[in-house]
Amino acid sequence: MLLDSPAEALSDRDLRTLVRLIYDRAGITLHDGKKALVSARLQKRVRAGGFRSFADYVKFVEADTAGDEIVALLDAITTNHTSFFREEQHFQYLAETVIPTLRAAGWPGLKVWSAACSSGEEPYTLGMTVADALRPEELAHTRIFASDLSTKVLRTAREGVYRMERVEGLPREVLRKHFEKGLGEQAGLCRVGPKVRSLVEFDRLNLLEIADLGRRFDVIFCRNVMIYFDRAVQQRVVSMLERHLTPDGWLFISHSESLNGIDHGLQWCGPAIYRRRRA
Repeated sequence: MLLDSPAEALSDRDLRTLVRLIYDRAGITLHDGKKALVSARLQKRVRAGGFRSFADYVKFVEADTAGDEIVALLDAITTNHTSFFREEQHFQYLAETVIPTLRAAGWPGLKVWSAACSSGEEPYTLGMTVADALRPEELAHTRIFASDLSTKVLRTAREGVYRMERVEGLPREVLRKHFEKGLGEQAGLCRVGPKVRSLVEFDRLNLLEIADLGRRFDVIFCRNVMIYFDRAVQQRVVSMLERHLTPDGWLFISHSESLNGIDHGLQWCGPAIYRRRRA
């Protein structure tokens, strides 16, 4: 008989094993009291796999040398809350300060990394911002790289299709310029326009596993992800991000995050905005 009650089926021992796996693979710290959350989010995964108990599922995850199931586990357990133009001041700073500064330095185009892009709202907002702020010849040399740990949210991001309620609060001019309204069977949906979509490339990346991507970025957005990390993991991630900035590049974190206590060579420029110092 398949399990009926996830809260009862998930033992404290299995929970500790899952917490350790999630921390080791993704750096995400699950604090005490998360048993109900973990069991609820994994219930569907356990049923779909035909496992008789959480204990059987945990053994399967531990034995999965290919890593496919740990990806599915992380997909199920991670929270992905985002919106278009979230923390709007950052996009204003990009348009009004970063781009003019780079333009004055004679740079050919903008290289941006959205390092925890979730379902795509952040990189597409970056795309809308630069599409409005750059000259055509600058935009031709501009690319936005977007990555996330979750394969599930990346599927949504690549499609660029969202329910209309996700964009209801955006200015009419933004909707007109950068979105296509669904008709007929697509009524109630909208899609990010092709100009912006063409600027963005997506890939699945685990921030803890990155050594060197082989490229550097003028701007990195890594927002609302470090809140799930402890200090040791935050240090690893910030050091990795700093290595991927151009000599004068900018790092944006969320207003709910801080680099206090983190060793880095970044200069504070504004709320949740830092710039790399030249060596």
